[in-house]
Amino acid sequence: MSCWDTVADYGLRAIGIGLRGLPKTDFTLCQQVTLIGSGMIWNVYFGAISLFFGFFFAVSLALGQFSDRWWLRLPADWFVFIFRGSPLFIQLFFAYFLFLSLKKHYGFFDPFTAAWLGALIVLFCNTAAYSAAIFHGALLSIPKGDIEAADAYGLSGWTRFRKIVWPTMLRLGWPAYTNEAIFLFHATALVFLSAFPAWQQRGDALYYASYFADKTFNPFVPYPILGGYFILLTLLIIGFFSAINRRLNRHIPKEDYQKIRLRLNMFR
Repeated sequence: MSCWDTVADYGLRAIGIGLRGLPKTDFTLCQQVTLIGSGMIWNVYFGAISLFFGFFFAVSLALGQFSDRWWLRLPADWFVFIFRGSPLFIQLFFAYFLFLSLKKHYGFFDPFTAAWLGALIVLFCNTAAYSAAIFHGALLSIPKGDIEAADAYGLSGWTRFRKIVWPTMLRLGWPAYTNEAIFLFHATALVFLSAFPAWQQRGDALYYASYFADKTFNPFVPYPILGGYFILLTLLIIGFFSAINRRLNRHIPKEDYQKIRLRLNMFR
């Protein structure tokens, strides 16, 4: 079987397209690269969906924390505290068994015990909590002079938020939010290590890397392949968020503009 045949057979296996059975013997490098890459579809799915919807929820939470009304501030503070204060791995376990218990009494919760929905909800809540802390800090860091200038021009309410507070909050918080996006995509590797089952062996990239490591007794091939995929994904995220960062800072002179750069820390 050529490598192209392997790609055709296993390239989309993680989402149920292609051969159902996994290779049993004579594992080739092409098989490992293809199947681990196929599993990355799930990692991208978990990361992209939870990040997209989590962004809007995070902004709402940050505004709630920033509010003077206690009935908005306290729920937002507690939500952020709980999901930042507990490990993501524990959250995934707790959510699975919670949904499993609810499923026994209410059939509505049956899809929630599957990773595509249950784990997605946990990742959504987790990234929203961390992102809310970032945006709340950005709100607190908005120069008072900007608010005073807006008041002097007669801007208030929604107009002041849209023209002054919102863009300034994003500009100040975006570099840290970029790191949160990277951490979130890396955290997706925990999904199938938790209680959420991989249905018909349709797991993520780490699931397939572990499979090959167990079968070949050689972890030095599948895990570096997995790491390479995540490095490429990280570079794509940095490129995408850097483009948005340039857009947010387009009014700043180039000599004062600080770009998002990938720096390799030789010592920590």
